[in-house]
Amino acid sequence: MALVGVWVGMAPIAGGAEEAAPTAYRLGTGDKVRLSVYNETALSGEFNLNDQGAVTLPLIGTVTLLGKTISESETIITERYAKDYLVNPRVNVEVLNYRPFFILGEVRSPGSYAYINGMTVVNAVALAGGYTPRSNRDRIVVRHASDATQAEQRAQEDSVVLPGDVIRVPERFF
Repeated sequence: MALVGVWVGMAPIAGGAEEAAPTAYRLGTGDKVRLSVYNETALSGEFNLNDQGAVTLPLIGTVTLLGKTISESETIITERYAKDYLVNPRVNVEVLNYRPFFILGEVRSPGSYAYINGMTVVNAVALAGGYTPRSNRDRIVVRHASDATQAEQRAQEDSVVLPGDVIRVPERFF
């Protein structure tokens, strides 16, 4: 059975409030996955997505998983093994380690941190040692790695953070 990698993200609605909207997690560079092929231990193992979002698997070679969901990844790998190598392969993909998120600006220790499921902005700030005295908590922005436009979005302390996101805590002047 596959690990479903589902995130509950925050999607803006007309009134300006936010409501939970489930979105499937998409793999990206820096993720580490475990591939299990039923009854084929030589084909199973742990693999890191390289800088192009691909993994190199036994027999079938390089498979690009960048931007794919867990389910899509299982389908792609199953089809590749079924084409020339296995009869009715059963493939399971699960995420072992998510790519890190980044936090910069007015926090005590800006940098890259390991992602933890269910993370919010306030959790990320806590990992980075907390706010500095000059932080402007009302103007925090997040750039989601999954956003093709790479636009920064205003964030609250309870806003969801996903792997690969960049959080910026600006300085206040008064």
